[in-house]
Amino acid sequence: MDMETTAWMSLYHAMNAEEDRRPFSRATLRRIGSFATPHRPLLITFLILSVASAVLAVATPVLAGRVVNAIVTRAELRIVVSLALIIAVIAVAETGIGIVSRWLSARIGEGLILDLRTTVFDHVQRMPIAFFTRTRTGALVSRLNNDVIGAQRAFSDTLSGVVSNLVALALTLVVMVSLSWQVTVLALVLLPIFVVPARRMGNRLARMEREAANHNATMSTQMTERFSAPGATLVKLFGRPAHESSEFELRARRVRDIGVRAAMVQWVFISALTLVSALALALVYGLGGFYTLRGQLDAGDVVALALLLTRLYAPLTALASARVEVMSALVSFERVFEVLDLAPLIQEKPNPVTVPDGPVSVEFDDVHFSYPSADKVSLASLEEVAKLDRRGGVEVLHGVSFRAEPGQMVALVGSSGAGKSTIAQLIPRLYDVDSGAVRLSGVDVRDLSFDAIRDTLGMVTQDGHLFHETIRANLALARPDATEDEVWAALRRARLDDLVASLPDGLDTVVGERGYRLSGGERQRLTIARLLLARPRVVILDEATAHLDSTSEAAVQAALGEALAGRTAVVIAHRLSTVRAADLILVIEDGQVIERGTHVELLAAGGRYEQLYRTQFDQDEPAGLGVGPDGRSPSGAGTTPLGVSVGGQDR
Repeated sequence: MDMETTAWMSLYHAMNAEEDRRPFSRATLRRIGSFATPHRPLLITFLILSVASAVLAVATPVLAGRVVNAIVTRAELRIVVSLALIIAVIAVAETGIGIVSRWLSARIGEGLILDLRTTVFDHVQRMPIAFFTRTRTGALVSRLNNDVIGAQRAFSDTLSGVVSNLVALALTLVVMVSLSWQVTVLALVLLPIFVVPARRMGNRLARMEREAANHNATMSTQMTERFSAPGATLVKLFGRPAHESSEFELRARRVRDIGVRAAMVQWVFISALTLVSALALALVYGLGGFYTLRGQLDAGDVVALALLLTRLYAPLTALASARVEVMSALVSFERVFEVLDLAPLIQEKPNPVTVPDGPVSVEFDDVHFSYPSADKVSLASLEEVAKLDRRGGVEVLHGVSFRAEPGQMVALVGSSGAGKSTIAQLIPRLYDVDSGAVRLSGVDVRDLSFDAIRDTLGMVTQDGHLFHETIRANLALARPDATEDEVWAALRRARLDDLVASLPDGLDTVVGERGYRLSGGERQRLTIARLLLARPRVVILDEATAHLDSTSEAAVQAALGEALAGRTAVVIAHRLSTVRAADLILVIEDGQVIERGTHVELLAAGGRYEQLYRTQFDQDEPAGLGVGPDGRSPSGAGTTPLGVSVGGQDR
C-alpha cells in the first residue's frame, strides 16, 4: 500500500467518525469479545498473516538494497540472481497472503454482520408493541445496517491494520536506524508536515460529509414520505408539486456544491501529500548520496532507505488515525448494544404452559392497566429526541371484569378512547396488565407460551395490514404448511376466491405496500381469509368494518360470519347494528364497564347503550336502514351474528 492510499484511507475513516467520543467500559469490550469468540480461529490466523505480510513488506526494500550493492561491487551473477529470485518469491508470497487475508477479513466481517444483525433482529421482534409505536423505523433500520457495518469494521479492518502497522513500523524503524540513524532522524522531521494537514483536512472534510449526509437524509425522508401511496395521494390532492420539486432541487444542489468542494479539498490534500512524499525522498537521496560519496554509506543502503521511507510514513499515518477508527467502531458497537440492552417489557416465562384443548373461554378478572412510559420501552436515539418522555403510568382501565364463554360472542361498544381497543390488545398479550388477570380457559395469558397464544387467537384490525408480497405469502403467514386447497377454501369462505382467480397471476399477485393495490374491502377480506386459514379458537375483531362503504361492508360482514362460526369472539364495533345478536354486550366508558347485557336488555334499561343506539338510529334512518327499536328490521328479516340481513334489507 503506497503512502497516498494509506493517507486516503485514514482520511476516509476520519470523515466517517463520530465527533462525540466517550470512554468505554470493560464490560463493553467483554461483550465485543463475546461476539468475536465464535470467530477466534479465523481471527488468530488473520492476525498471524497480517504480521507475516508486514515482515515481508520490510524484507523487500532490504533485499533491493543488497541487489544494488551487489551490482555496484560487481558481485557474482548468482548472488544477484538469487536475490532477485528471493524478491520474486516474496512478491508471490505477499500476493498469496493478501488473497488469503482478504478472504479471512471478508469471512470474519460478514460473519460478524450476520451474528449482530440476527441478534438485533431477533431481539427487536421480542419488543412490545409500545416500542414500535414510539420508535422511528428508519432509526431502527439504521442500527441493523450502518451501525452493524461500523462495528464489523473493528475486526475486518481496524484490528488487523493496527497489528500489521505496529509490526511494520517497528521493523522499519529498526532496519532504517541500523542502516543510517542520521537519515532516519531527518526523515522523521517531516512527519508533522505529513500528519497535521491530514487531521485538519480530515476535520474539514468530515464537516462537509456530515452536512451532505444531513441533506441526503432530508431528501431520503421526503422521498420516502412522498413516494408512498398515501403520501403521493396527499400531495396530489392538497400539496404543491412545484414547491415540493423546488425544495428537493435546493437540497440536491447543496449536496452537489458540497461534493465539488470536497473533491477539490481531497485533491489538494492528496497533492500535498504527494509533494511531502517527494520532498522526503529527495532528502533521503540527497543526504544518503552525500554519505555514500564520503564512503559512510553504501549505495544499496540509500535505495533501501528510500523504499523503507514509504513504508514508514504509511503505518505512522494509519496509526495516527487508529484511535479515530477504533472509537468509531466502538461507538457502533455501543449503539448496537444500546438496542440489545433494552429489555423486552413482555417476556415468556421459563416453563410456559399451553391452552387446554377444546373450545376456549376468555376472562377478564378485575383488570387494571396503564400504558408504559417511553423510558420503559424506548430509546431517545431511536425516537430522535434529546430526552425521553417520562410521562405515563396513567391508568386507562379500572377494574374491568367479564367472561366470554366458549363459543359466545362478546361485543364491546362505547365512545372513542373509552378503552375498547386496549381491552382487545390485552387478550393476545400485546401488553401486560398492571393488576388482575386475563385468562384463556382459566389460564393466565402471562403463564402461556407465545406460540400457544398465537395458535389460539386470531385478530382482524380496521387497517387490514398486508405485506408487500404475494397473496399466497400474506396468507401463508398464518399457516406456512397450508395446502393449495386449504388456501382456496379460506378465500372462498372470505368471498374473495372469484377476485383472486380473475387476477393474471392468481395467488402470486403482489398486493403492493400495505396492500394498496387492493380496495379497502378486498384487503379486509384477505385478512379475514388469513384468519380463517389460521383456524384460531378465539377471534378478536377490532372495528373490522369501520371504514368500509356499504357494499364492501356487506361482503366483509358475510366473511366475518364465516370466521365467527363456532368460535369464541370478542368484537369491537362502532356501528351498534352489527352487534345486536351478541351474547353479551359491554358498554365501556372511561376504562370501565358501565353496562352489560344483551341488546334487548340494554335498550330496555334506557342507559348509555340506549343513547348510543338511538343516536346512530336517528342518523341512519334517512338512509333507509329500517332498524326498529327492538333491533330487527320491520320486515322481520333474519340476521347473521354480525347483523347482516339474510333478507338483504338490514346491515
